[in-house]
Amino acid sequence: MPNINMLPEISLHILDIAENSVSAGASLVQITVSVDRHEDLLTVSIEDDGCGMTEEQLKKILSVSTDENCTIRSGIGLPLFKAAAEAASGHLAVNSVPGRGTEVKAVFVLSDKNRKPLGDTEGVIHDLIIFHPDTDFVYTYREDGKELRLDSREIKMLIADKIKVEEKMDEEHCRVTGDQRQTAGRDASSC
Repeated sequence: MPNINMLPEISLHILDIAENSVSAGASLVQITVSVDRHEDLLTVSIEDDGCGMTEEQLKKILSVSTDENCTIRSGIGLPLFKAAAEAASGHLAVNSVPGRGTEVKAVFVLSDKNRKPLGDTEGVIHDLIIFHPDTDFVYTYREDGKELRLDSREIKMLIADKIKVEEKMDEEHCRVTGDQRQTAGRDASSC
């Protein structure tokens, strides 16, 4: 069994799985964290539209394999995430369809003394968006019926709209400045 202390926060597991999604060619990664105090559960779901995996690949990635020198030969991210969930009286499930994508869902018992802290999910989402501009991310945080949602596509649209407005303002400024320069007998080509 892998050492579950290798990743001290659940947010680092989220980062690891989301990075796998990007590596699998996902254009959209949806990350959902749900806290239900009444049910005493913390659920983390990472779903992507990447290349997906076969049943054989799923079996392989959920176990840690080593060579004769005890060198790890396959990724340990999912086995670590699974071990962390199980240590907190929870479980991990992976569903995948080749060519359609993968969903990783981990459930933790909130009050379990072995549950790791959630950690800096906001920082993880920030880093994913900044370092993978060609991938869209939707982050949803639910707690006891309330929801916060961040969609990088909406952020990109706001930024694009702002750039368009600034370009239009620059064009208008150059047109006005150019008109003033022409009347003063100067060339307006600097705008």
